[in-house]
Amino acid sequence: MSKGPTPDPPMFLVVFRNRKRVDLDAAAYGADAQAMEDLAARQPGFLSFKSYTAEDGEVIALSEWTDEAAALAWRKVAEHAAMQAKGRSDYYEDYTLFAGTPNRVHRFSRKAP
Repeated sequence: MSKGPTPDPPMFLVVFRNRKRVDLDAAAYGADAQAMEDLAARQPGFLSFKSYTAEDGEVIALSEWTDEAAALAWRKVAEHAAMQAKGRSDYYEDYTLFAGTPNRVHRFSRKAP
């Protein structure tokens, strides 16, 4: 008897959609962004981080966490909180953050099950 597809493990997504200031210090931003990515990767519950830049300059940064508690704990890490303030003052023209647990996940893969 077939068991059907294996359910996806719990996951909490944080989508950070942003536009950077035209006058930002790109080297400083790059160093700070890498430091935050490295710090996030060491946090309990961290699963992954990827960032995509559109042709018009808009950025989508996607982080995956095991659950909401892990994502909220990351938000409260002192170095991250300080960097959020620096981002608002020095780096971002605007941003929107979306966070939640997906209620549907559809997958496709050519790899054999």
